[in-house]
Amino acid sequence: MENTTRDYSHINGWGIDADPKNDPTYPMKKRTNEEHRGYSWKRPTQQAETVEILQSIERPNLTAVFGTSTPPSGLSGMIRRMAFKYSENVYPHWLPLLLADRVNVVEGFIEDFKNGKVPNIFAEKGMKADLQHDRAGLIKKAVIGGLLIGGIVAFMAGKNSSKSRKLDY
Repeated sequence: MENTTRDYSHINGWGIDADPKNDPTYPMKKRTNEEHRGYSWKRPTQQAETVEILQSIERPNLTAVFGTSTPPSGLSGMIRRMAFKYSENVYPHWLPLLLADRVNVVEGFIEDFKNGKVPNIFAEKGMKADLQHDRAGLIKKAVIGGLLIGGIVAFMAGKNSSKSRKLDY
């Protein structure tokens, strides 16, 4: 393969971060007071806060632009609110956010059933692509899932049968 240089100057914004006069590695970037506070660009107009926005305790102000399509709600929202009480550099911040994402998926299924819609989990999880491109991985997931469900059912059935035996004595 031939390594050729091409002129991309016709693309708006191309190479904006490659200013040799302001290379942060050599000799030393001269920062302004605004840059020390994190503003090295013109801040966009502040978006109106119309829904609850969870904000990091490390940031003094709200980000200029944020998503509003799915504000925190339900159990997943409660978990997210709890997570944002912690610093971003500790597990009690990130692990609850991962859990909240999984809980939100289940809440979505419940919401679908409540509205009379049966979710197509096979399609939503991308299993058609998995079947086509990663059949072994899909089979592995199915076997592990089946074993987990079978183990839980066996455990629960064993618990119930031991209670009934105790009642017979």
